[in-house]
Order: sequence, then structure tokens, then C-alpha cells
Amino acid sequence: MILRSGRWDDDSWGTRPHDGQKEGGTGVELWAWVEASSEAESFARWTTLNNALSGLFCASLNFIDSTRTTRPRMTFEPAGYHVDKHPENLYLLHGSLPREVVCTENLTPFLKLLPCKGNAGIASLLDGHKLFDASWQSMAIDFRSLCLVPDTDCTVEMEQTVDMVLDTERSKRPKDNPIPRPVPNEGLLCNASKIYVQDDACFPSDVKRGQSWTVAEIFGRPIQGACLADDAAGFPRESVCLHVPDEREVMAPPSARLVNKTSERCWAVDPSEPFEMVLSHLGPQTFNPHHPPPLYASRQIVGHGQERGGIQTLLTNPSTGSAIEFVYFESLPWFMKPYLHTLEARVSTSSQPDATIIKETVYRPALDRERGTQLELVISVPANSTVVLTYDFDKAILRYTEYPPDANRGFDVAPAIIRLLPSSDYNIAPSYVRTTSLLLPLPTPDFSMPYNVIILTSTVMALAFGSIFNLLVRRFVGADEIEGYDTDSWKAKLKGRMALLHNRFNGNGSEKKKQ
Repeated sequence: MILRSGRWDDDSWGTRPHDGQKEGGTGVELWAWVEASSEAESFARWTTLNNALSGLFCASLNFIDSTRTTRPRMTFEPAGYHVDKHPENLYLLHGSLPREVVCTENLTPFLKLLPCKGNAGIASLLDGHKLFDASWQSMAIDFRSLCLVPDTDCTVEMEQTVDMVLDTERSKRPKDNPIPRPVPNEGLLCNASKIYVQDDACFPSDVKRGQSWTVAEIFGRPIQGACLADDAAGFPRESVCLHVPDEREVMAPPSARLVNKTSERCWAVDPSEPFEMVLSHLGPQTFNPHHPPPLYASRQIVGHGQERGGIQTLLTNPSTGSAIEFVYFESLPWFMKPYLHTLEARVSTSSQPDATIIKETVYRPALDRERGTQLELVISVPANSTVVLTYDFDKAILRYTEYPPDANRGFDVAPAIIRLLPSSDYNIAPSYVRTTSLLLPLPTPDFSMPYNVIILTSTVMALAFGSIFNLLVRRFVGADEIEGYDTDSWKAKLKGRMALLHNRFNGNGSEKKKQ
């Protein structure tokens, strides 16, 4: 299960952490291999799993019903160690909620699963104000079964991962200055290498690169000691690692002991003392190399009108040496009805325009209000080329009760999942790339008319019911039958009222005639 918010910037940040394996789409994404004897039984267990995780992590996973559940065939592979990696009674199910908002109520149960909760170790830095103020953040939980010997009890391994991209300048902003204000003239850092720099002209330098920062400035607190948990990398259990070039100066407290200085610098932390780390701006300003991603992908809705539209996906291979092959997976809601015969893949820039692009297709059509559309494609993009994948679809008209409260905002469509297959250049574990989610506008009725009908109907029903109720319950009697009622006085009062009205109308009429 993965909870994510934000958009990954491939151009500025390069490749995704963990090769995209710990990254989901916007909102909540969940997939699992369920052991069952049939598809019906696997879906029943899948529903039970969704309800359990929904209550555990305070998320809306219970809304992943049959319309939001798919069964991919080529996109994911079982994780963990199994004696039989492809058993016949193992079913893969996948679901997502791109509209789900990830917030602090999801972080609290996430921290409770850690050995030291959020009281010690790096987990003490996971404050909701900092985590959800990041430009991009992802929380992932993986459960893997370990079955090394047949016919024995299996163990379950749980791995929790938190990734975030922080803006250093924004994170260092003090609490008493939440609104950024212009920097005074004497505080501006100018780029003196520009020939047009004068006393009254300043070309600002990139202060974000190379500026100093500390853990307390970024997260608001230092690391609170260490949490004695096992480390799979072989370092001491209470180590903290930082991936920076060797030329950068990093200062750690005297109580911390440097245990590794190869690709990462790791310090053994004293469990009884806070750990503060300072990255100075002094010395050579070198940075980690920027590795471009192996594939650029963007997807958008094209067309106009309320009846039909289209999907266009741009897949760019930046490599100049070899082609790249991947699995392209889309899960569409049932009210998007694509036309498979309009599916077209063309190469915009390539030295091999006649190369085969789509090598394999798996298509599962949608059923109204039962399941969505599932599309899996094996695509090969030539070197230094861009493939444009397009198809058309129709928009269905929903029932009145199927629209959300903010229907005019649109409906969220889950992002496409791209699994890069191993090749000569990337002969490693499969890596994943996800596009951004889409916002689909649908024909929306005038929701004020039902309320008008409800109000009018309620008024008519109230008048009819009141009249009938009065006729059935009230008793009508003559005035002279009421004991103690003076008929003469009542008649005198009535005559006085009529005389007053008669005089008033006659008096007004005579005055008008005189005028």
C-alpha cells in the first residue's frame, strides 16, 4: 500500500527513489496477491483486506469496490521468497483512489507500526507539518511472505518507507514568519559574474544550491537518539547515513562515530543523546550527479465537448544507444468507454519509423457499474524517440445519486503505471514510472431542479395532509351550542366591524370625488 501526494519533477529531480517501486499514484494505491481457490473467493478476501486496512490507516480503502479493482497480468510480480513463485491459486488484484487526500490521520497509525513509534530515531523527524508541506511525499508499506521450505509455516516481513522532497529555503523559514517577505537590498546575493551588475542592478544567484542547513532547521528538531532496530545494510543498528559527495563538509556531534565513508557517510548515533547534523556551505560546492530517468511519460485528455474525448500519452526515450521496452498499464473507470480500434501508436521522431511499437495487448472491457476498463500494452520505444499513444472514448451519463457533492469539479482518473522491463542497459530489478492523474469532466445535470421538485412536493403534501387531518380530527359545532358564549355581543361586534369598513370605503370614495 502506498499513500502519495505531489508531483515528481523528472527534469529537476532525476530518477525516482527506489526505482519507483515504493511510489504509487496520487492518493492511495494498493495491490496484493491473494491466495484463493477462485476469482470470487479472491475478491471476497480482497474486500476484507481493504476494510481492515481502511480502519487501520484511517483511509477510504473500503471504497475500492469492483468498479475500482483490476487484475493486471504483466505489470507486477510477486515479492518475497516463495518456493513456487507462480502458484495457480494466487490472484493479483489492484485498486487505487486518486482522489484520496493524504493527511496527518494517515501518518499517526503509520508511526505506530514502527518499533519506537515516532519517539526515537529518524522517525522522530516525521512531523505532519513538515511531511505534508513537502513538494512531494510518499509513504509505502510492503508485506512480503517468506516461505523458504515447503509445508512449513511462513513468516511475514513488513517494510515501511517514507520519501519526501523538501524545499530548503521554505523549510528553514521560522515559525514567527510563515509568510515569505521580500529580502532587503543588503541581504540580496548577487551573481557578480554578470557583466551588467551595477550598484542599482542585481542578478540574483541560485542561493538554494550550496546553502548550509541543519537537521533542526529543516525539520524543526534534531534526531532524538536512536531506535535499536535491525539494519539490513550491515551497518550498526543505530546508524544514520547521508548521501553527499566526499568533498562536501558535514559536521556531526562528537558523540557520533563515523563508521562508513564510501558511497554514503554513516554515523553511529548515541541512543541517549540527540543527533544534529550540519551541512556547511564552506568548501567545494559539489553536488550529487543528476541521473536522468530512463523514460519520460506524460498523459493528458484531449478533445472538447461533453460527449466524447481522447487520451494522449507521450513516451520519450532519452537514450541515444538502444530502445527501451516496458509495460504500459491503464485502469479506467466504467464511465469512460474507450474504442480499442482507435488505439494508435506513432513515432514522432525516429530513424526507424516502421519499427513495431505495440508488441502485445491485454484488454478487458468495462461493464456498467460492475468493473472498469483494463488496458495493458507491451511497448518498445526506439532510441532518442518519442511515441505518441492515442485513443478515443465516450463519456457516460451517470445517475443522480452517483455524482459526488462537487460534481462540477470533475472525476479523478488513476495515473498510468509503466513498468520498465530489464534490458542490456537496465539489467536490474524492474523499475516503475507513473504519470499524473487526470481530471475528467462529465455531463453534469442542474442539481437545483431536484431540490425545487422536493420543495414543491413537500409543500403540496403538507397542505393536503393538513387539510385532511383537520377534517378528520376537528369537530364543527354552531356558535349557539357553545356554553357561555354570548351571541348578541358577538353580533354587535360584527356589525360594528362592518360599519367601520363601510364608512372607511365610503369616506375615501367621497374624498376622491371632491378632489
